Amino acid sequence: MYPDARPTLAKLRGDGLWVGIAGNQTVRAGGVLRSLDLPSDMIATSDDWGVSKPDPGFFRCVVEAAPCEAEQVLYVGDRLDNDIMSAAQMGLRTALIRRGPWGIVQQDDPEVDRVPTMRIDSLGELPGRIAEFNAAAR
Repeated sequence: MYPDARPTLAKLRGDGLWVGIAGNQTVRAGGVLRSLDLPSDMIATSDDWGVSKPDPGFFRCVVEAAPCEAEQVLYVGDRLDNDIMSAAQMGLRTALIRRGPWGIVQQDDPEVDRVPTMRIDSLGELPGRIAEFNAAAR
């Protein structure tokens, strides 16, 4: 787990936001994540739901789990093709995090500047960026 994950999740929850963790993982990985006592309201995996990203059904499950409408969900992912474009097509806001191999492989894709709601280099940027976005939307 990246070192900025736990403090960022705690800050987001402290800010009163609902925090869900969902990704293409096995049931076993989901169990491991749940055992970490992460500051989140939900942890789900593609195996739990029986549907994997980039299938629209995965993102429908995200929206169904969240206590809000699709356009109020910010889905954070590191893959433009598997995470961001699919989530955006389902009406979710998106944050593309530039790290890991996909951050390098897809950094020059022209869709990188067009599709995500925001681009971040670390999870630590999220609380401030979300606050700015929400303030501008009011």
